[in-house]
Amino acid sequence: MENDKSNFIWDIIDEDLSRNPGMKIHTRFPPEPNGWLHIGHAKAINIDFSTALRYNGLCNLRFDDTNPVKEDTEFVNQIQEDIKWLGFDWGERLYYASSYFDKLYVFACDLIISGKAYVCDLSADEIREYRGTLTKPGKDSPYRDRTPDESLDLFERMKNGEFEDGVRVLRAKIDMSSPNMNMRDPVIYRIQHATHHMTGDKWCIYPMYDYAHPLSDWIEGITHSLCSLEFEDHRPLYDWFLMALELPDRPRQIEFARLNITHTLMSKRKLRELVDTQVVNGWDDPRMPTLAGLRRRGYTASSVRYFCDTVGVSKTNSVVDKSYLEHCIRDELNKSALRAMAVIDPLLVEITNYPYDKTESFDVQNNPEDPSAGKRSVPFSRFLYVEREDFMIDPPRKFFRLRPDGEVRLMSAYIAKCTGYESDETSGRVKKVYCEIDHLSKGGSAPDGRKIKGTIHWVSKQHAYKASVNLYDDLFLTQDPYEGEDMNENINPDSLIQVDAYLEPSLKEAAPGSRYQFIRNAYFHVDPKLSSEGDPVFNRIVGLKDSWSKNING
Repeated sequence: MENDKSNFIWDIIDEDLSRNPGMKIHTRFPPEPNGWLHIGHAKAINIDFSTALRYNGLCNLRFDDTNPVKEDTEFVNQIQEDIKWLGFDWGERLYYASSYFDKLYVFACDLIISGKAYVCDLSADEIREYRGTLTKPGKDSPYRDRTPDESLDLFERMKNGEFEDGVRVLRAKIDMSSPNMNMRDPVIYRIQHATHHMTGDKWCIYPMYDYAHPLSDWIEGITHSLCSLEFEDHRPLYDWFLMALELPDRPRQIEFARLNITHTLMSKRKLRELVDTQVVNGWDDPRMPTLAGLRRRGYTASSVRYFCDTVGVSKTNSVVDKSYLEHCIRDELNKSALRAMAVIDPLLVEITNYPYDKTESFDVQNNPEDPSAGKRSVPFSRFLYVEREDFMIDPPRKFFRLRPDGEVRLMSAYIAKCTGYESDETSGRVKKVYCEIDHLSKGGSAPDGRKIKGTIHWVSKQHAYKASVNLYDDLFLTQDPYEGEDMNENINPDSLIQVDAYLEPSLKEAAPGSRYQFIRNAYFHVDPKLSSEGDPVFNRIVGLKDSWSKNING
């Protein structure tokens, strides 16, 4: 399913290779271990690893772990699991920016000695004030002209833990009047007395991402540093550090548009807020756009990769309709998922001309799209459950399901005619429907050739398996979760509806991780986290109607 179409990144690499045919293409995926990966990261992962594969090159996995306050080994382990689930492998090339802290410290000292960095005593608020605005240049720090010897001494004392957090920082000496705000003497080291998940308490100063990232790329021999478009304005700084240190064979940064999807958050900080405030039940909640959440929802790695391939790689930000992501998994499941009969909102039907003590079985196809999937046997008896929406007392025109005196085909079983119904005296809600079957229509075909327009699914009450079903929907009501002042105002109160459904008995043994199409309803996944042997819990993946395909095809 992977896409081999070229894109502007590969065009640039082709040009680089034409000038340097011996170049070994080397990319990297550099996540910060401060949260779980989401669908937006899947696009970046796909680009980084597929680019290396295309050119028979290498792709590293490197954790840019430069902020010990927000990072944790939980995130490190989960990120590795998610990348492997997508089907990519970094081999033995697992790295951490923290492994380079000694080298990064030496590089920082070199910048100080050469007069390209200085220790600054301004507070964070003062640094922001001195920085200026987009229309107003910044002004030099009063500490900008410190001698290299003084800055070097202070920097070492910072490393040795003599100062409290925020008292001093190390800044690059570039240009406080630059039109690019990132070049106005950016901070490259700050004091943080915090325990690091890899280095423990060895360090109390930590490099900033913009400093550590290009130097980590260079240390690893990365040729092309592929990143999302928000880092385009950071590229001059990326290049400045490499040139200021006079490093040879410098990597080239190329930016691409990040992935944005309607009804979906693409911010780890905001996703963490949803977790911390218990709007969702953890990072892997099936309503979350995290890869773990999508996996529990029932998305396959191949459908996610196909989605990432086909949305394309461009330099222009855009928003992809979520219906296209749903189309990708639906298209795959239509071919692969086994069919099953399940009733979500049950209404009892009694077949009055069928014996109380009789049970028979009917063979039903497992997947009409795949004849090799074979058939299964489904039990039939006097009392059945059907979907409540499949019966109406006074239906509109072209309603071809159960109605008084109307006929309908019970899928693969018999033709049934509604002869009456019972309603609750208080609410008027229908409690039970009475039907008679045409005994000569076994298998669902009318013996006299009359046409039956409607077919509904059913489950034998006597044999039905009662199971927990999670009906998931969009977490946000609006296409833009940030619409308005508070994203919490856009939370969909019906994003999760939990019901007990009645399933055909074979589904009692459904294995965790398996996927089914509940006929005429939706695609479902057996939740691997909540299910146990003989007690599956089903998550709705996506409905049967393909709104994206319908819109495309008119």
